[in-house]
Amino acid sequence: MAQVQDTALFPKGDPLPGSYFTGNAFFTPLIAKDKNNDFLMGSVTFEPGARTNWHTHPRGQVLIVTEGAGFYQEKNKDARPIKKGDVVNIPENVEHWHGAAAQTKMVHIAITNYEGETNVVWLKPVSEEDYNAVNKQ
Repeated sequence: MAQVQDTALFPKGDPLPGSYFTGNAFFTPLIAKDKNNDFLMGSVTFEPGARTNWHTHPRGQVLIVTEGAGFYQEKNKDARPIKKGDVVNIPENVEHWHGAAAQTKMVHIAITNYEGETNVVWLKPVSEEDYNAVNKQ
């Protein structure tokens, strides 16, 4: 019987901008918006402690966690742990953030719908205090 290696589904990708992410996060595009698809799909790798800023999507987003563990949190709600195999369906215009746990990397596929030419509205960073509190849950 052949031994199966547990390797990443997709390459780590290119660094994402620090203006929208805290810590080291990377993006590999998988499908671009085109005449057939009104969405963008990509693999996002969050190193331990990395996370998005608070943000919204005008037509929603779906996350499929493919590796590791992290958190998803909607504004004014408790953070929810997410791990490999979890699917998160984010409604349109819901303020939220997502990213890796403090000690574990997390990789997810993000499927982000467009409204016109807009697929995300970036807001303020998640505070260190709020992030640290989530990791103590």
